[in-house]
Amino acid sequence: MSEKQSIMDIDTVSLDESDHSIVIIDQTLLPYETKTIHLTSQKQIWDAIYTLQVRGAPAIGVTAGFGMYLAAREIAEKADSFDDFYTAFKKAEDYLDSSRPTAVNLSWALKQMDKVALANRDKSLPEVVEALHQESVRIQEEDIRACHKLGEYGLTLVKPGDGLLTHCNAGKLAATRYGMATAPMYLGQEKGYGFHVYCDETRPVLQGARLTARELMDSGIDTTVICDNMVSSLMKEGKIQAVFVGCDRVAANGDTANKIGTSGVAIIAKHYGVPMYIMAPTSTIDMNTKTGDEIHIEQRNPDEVTEMWYKRRMAPEGVKVYNPAFDVTDHELITAIVTEFGIARAPYTESLKQMMERKAEAGRQQ
Repeated sequence: MSEKQSIMDIDTVSLDESDHSIVIIDQTLLPYETKTIHLTSQKQIWDAIYTLQVRGAPAIGVTAGFGMYLAAREIAEKADSFDDFYTAFKKAEDYLDSSRPTAVNLSWALKQMDKVALANRDKSLPEVVEALHQESVRIQEEDIRACHKLGEYGLTLVKPGDGLLTHCNAGKLAATRYGMATAPMYLGQEKGYGFHVYCDETRPVLQGARLTARELMDSGIDTTVICDNMVSSLMKEGKIQAVFVGCDRVAANGDTANKIGTSGVAIIAKHYGVPMYIMAPTSTIDMNTKTGDEIHIEQRNPDEVTEMWYKRRMAPEGVKVYNPAFDVTDHELITAIVTEFGIARAPYTESLKQMMERKAEAGRQQ
């Protein structure tokens, strides 16, 4: 694959039916190299999620769905009964679930696949596998539809020529297409809105600089990378009219977990009166988690801070390192949470409940 090929022309995650593999863009190689890799074993899939070859809550969920389908194919070949099949299937499910603890889409997709397996327990194993195949495809299709709707709703919150800020990567690289935070930017680009988008560098793994900037530039959007600590300066100068970020989990009260540094952006935005919008497919809303205090925050490898991006180590040997992957933004700092079923505003305990009810109703009508 050409290094210059636009990543906008490739789905972030897809299923290759010809060799029964998951095809992903290896995001650890961006922005220097655009390369797709094929994942077939559960170990390969687990490693790809853990090492951030595939990342972003929706993309992880899609990968998990495909991963369980591939696991089911292998398990069914050796199983003598549904009970034998399900025991091994559940083991594979628990294994994949251990790869990233914060993104609720991972466990959500795994639970969806589990429900389908159990709902088809009276059928033959080939029929169970096919039902899981169809569900994995449905999860991907739902992601694509949801992100497009996020873009439509998000676009109603801004106007042509606005300066927009985003943190980390909640773009198409974090989903199948469109992305979450970037969805209104892409739809706006199609309509000639002429947005200027500022991408936080997003330390320590630099998803904003490496990933968001790359995909926005590939789409032709006017893009500027800034260091994380430059946000206040830009807002004070009036160059940012809105902040769009994604999230990995939304609690029932509207607290949101997103890439480390998001809560700081929200505090600064509140000070300058800049609206803070969380772009959240309903698959990231966890009504069983009452507040952000209950969200488990993943601690990453200290090397990401001290040496990953440097030719020589940039901190003394032996120094302690604090490296949480996410932080929680208090709901009081959030202007609105945009879902594919509408825009939720405070009080979020009520509006998020309404969004989930709309989702349930849509499911019943299908």
